Amino acid sequence: MPEPTAPTDSNARALALLRIGVGIFFLIFGEYKVFGTQFTLHGGFQFWINRFLTEGSAYPFMAPVLRNFVLAHATPIAFLVAYGELAIGIALILGVLVRWASIGGFIFMLTLIFSSDYPGAQAPFWQYFGASLSHSVFALCFAVFLFGHSEQAWSLPAWRTSRGDQ
Repeated sequence: MPEPTAPTDSNARALALLRIGVGIFFLIFGEYKVFGTQFTLHGGFQFWINRFLTEGSAYPFMAPVLRNFVLAHATPIAFLVAYGELAIGIALILGVLVRWASIGGFIFMLTLIFSSDYPGAQAPFWQYFGASLSHSVFALCFAVFLFGHSEQAWSLPAWRTSRGDQ
């Protein structure tokens, strides 16, 4: 169980605020996919994968994986994405299983970087980073949550510890 944070520990609270903020994003991302059927059952997921492929935004090594594996198993993978995003969001908001959620989130962000953020073969080196900002920032947050102790403040485990529950 994490130790509850001291009232003066502003770093723990700042990290918890970031954890909760990222969790809210993922709760929103997952919620519309889980409770609506467009993404999972009516081609929304396939639309995005095909868009990544036709626009050339997938890294060259990733294109065959998207074309031959992901599209061939689109519906189960769409459900995995939807429920994975929802689970990451809930875990981060509540501060439970933060490291596991962060491992899953980090792997998911790497997958999205390689599937949708390719700037092109002739792009200068810096554009590889610029093209991936929408996913690399979240990946960095997940790395921080993985190695930090963001559950020390404003989390269910910290609340239970402060109440004396074990």
